[in-house]
Amino acid sequence: MHSSKETSRNVQVRRMDVFDIDAVLTVETEAFTTPWTREAFEAELVRNNYAYYFVLEVDEMVVGYCGLWKVIDEVQITNIAILKKHRGHSYGEYLLRSIMEWLKMVNAQTLSLEVRASNEVAQGLYHKLGFSRVGIRKNYYADNQEDAWVMWVRLNDDHISN
Repeated sequence: MHSSKETSRNVQVRRMDVFDIDAVLTVETEAFTTPWTREAFEAELVRNNYAYYFVLEVDEMVVGYCGLWKVIDEVQITNIAILKKHRGHSYGEYLLRSIMEWLKMVNAQTLSLEVRASNEVAQGLYHKLGFSRVGIRKNYYADNQEDAWVMWVRLNDDHISN
């Protein structure tokens, strides 16, 4: 879908398939306190007609992923994560920008997500890419009842910063 040479590393975003589940589970279990199961990912990839999943590869190794549900022209990010040792290298931004480009090509209009109220790093990235806070979900996260900010962006607006 999208690839680039970044500091001599081969970085690529592509559609996820069932053969990627083991690698994605590694990212998932490292990133989240209540990770999705293998069965959940299989169901998303095989049975959910609204689901689209992408992986981020660095030198042919999956280091991140993002899941989406697209209904007509509205899209919700279900999950997005990068392996800890690969954070801080703009891979999350690269992944999300790539997905936003793809969404524009398939005529999506809006993109939304929930983010932990305490996750200021992620919120900073989302703001940089044009997302705005539009609401809060109280006690959203099951592990500690933390609130989630609901954020969204209109994909056809040209307000994304570089």
